[in-house]
Amino acid sequence: MFAHSRIARCAAVAAMSALSLGVAAASLSAQPMSTADQIASAILALPTEMQADAGVLGYKTGTKLEQLRPAKNGMLCLADDPSDDELHVSCYHVGMEPFMARGRALREGGTKGTMVDSVRFAEVKSGKIKMPKDPATLYQIFAPKGSYSAGKFTGGRRLTVVYIPYATEASTGLSSKSSATAPWLMFPGTPKAHIMFSSSM
Repeated sequence: MFAHSRIARCAAVAAMSALSLGVAAASLSAQPMSTADQIASAILALPTEMQADAGVLGYKTGTKLEQLRPAKNGMLCLADDPSDDELHVSCYHVGMEPFMARGRALREGGTKGTMVDSVRFAEVKSGKIKMPKDPATLYQIFAPKGSYSAGKFTGGRRLTVVYIPYATEASTGLSSKSSATAPWLMFPGTPKAHIMFSSSM
């Protein structure tokens, strides 16, 4: 009986140790890159000539998105969220920031899935969220965690979209059928309507 009890205690201690190590590893993996690397990696989503003056939002504490550098050319970049499984950086025209910021706030508040857009679309319609009058571009890079080093990404894929709120097939001449070889229109007729361009084009 004593032997069985001792084995059980040892197993429990081992399980707790493994759990602690797992929590520590998860905590470590959730740490953001240095501020310099967050800025350097985020702006790589942009064309080279636009990188120097782009603003950057990133993580100083590991959880809260904050300004790391102000935008001087109308482009705002988001550094990688350390809590995500995939490395993702993006840059977009500042005209899209009210829409993007509202989406982040809703998700942080617990709103999920399609309800995020349902709320935002209603707020655009009411005038609470202002959308840009001109087309606004978003540049993104998706890559595995740890694929950024020394100022460049190893692997990854690029995606570029151009937002044209309320655009339709009729107003743009673009198909709304997805394509890997030609631009196409996503979410036509909504505030989130945009032209999709993949890196394979």
